[in-house]
Amino acid sequence: MLTGIDHLVIVTRDLGRAIAEYRGLGFSVVPGGRHPVGTENALIALRDGAYMELIAFESPDRPQPHRWWEPLQRGGGLVDFCAGTDAFAADLLALRAAGVAVDPPRAQGRTRPDGYVLRWTFASPPEGQRGLVPFLITDETPRQERVPGATDHANEVTGLRVLTIAVGDLTTVAGWYQGFLGQPGAAGQRADLRAATRRFGVGPHVVELAAPADGSGPLGAFLEERGPGPYAVTVTTVGGADRRLDASRRAGARPTLA
Repeated sequence: MLTGIDHLVIVTRDLGRAIAEYRGLGFSVVPGGRHPVGTENALIALRDGAYMELIAFESPDRPQPHRWWEPLQRGGGLVDFCAGTDAFAADLLALRAAGVAVDPPRAQGRTRPDGYVLRWTFASPPEGQRGLVPFLITDETPRQERVPGATDHANEVTGLRVLTIAVGDLTTVAGWYQGFLGQPGAAGQRADLRAATRRFGVGPHVVELAAPADGSGPLGAFLEERGPGPYAVTVTTVGGADRRLDASRRAGARPTLA
């Protein structure tokens, strides 16, 4: 079964600038290393086990055959998310049975700055479903080697609470979640977004699907400019208070924590 949100993906053109700005928000940011596919990352680990990945292409001006290249051209920021699993093969089958066209599993890795080589297997949805449902990961090297231990942050953020995903077709996307999670989700409304919502629990986290009720709210403009995908994330802080992290647009260009 899916154990929770493993990590959020925040793509940026300038990794150094993104690191500086997230540190300016009070996060402890740890350099992650390089992937053989031509990307480099830095990580923000949280006490609930999830983390945020700041990632950039080593050649940001040269087109790349990578699923996060086009989202970067549309502004970057929060573009994807990964779910952890304790039954990778079974959850992969469940996603496909629910209507998610997950690509075949692939091996990947990353070399940390200290030279340690991490290895894992992942399977991701294709374009059109990317960012609407999670990609899956299973570690071959110990997960604690992939995720930094620096989970104390000056801003007192402790974990992820809700990942809000903007969708155009709530019924279809909610049907995928109901199929692979085996739960109907909780229907609701977001007055601030002028949106109908469906919320699904994924381990300790919540994925909130939000579809605009009309074109007057913020989601309509977001969908027109960027297409369906991750919109915002709510994080928890020491004492249990919730704060909204605005990572949905242009990481490395004034993200905010409100």
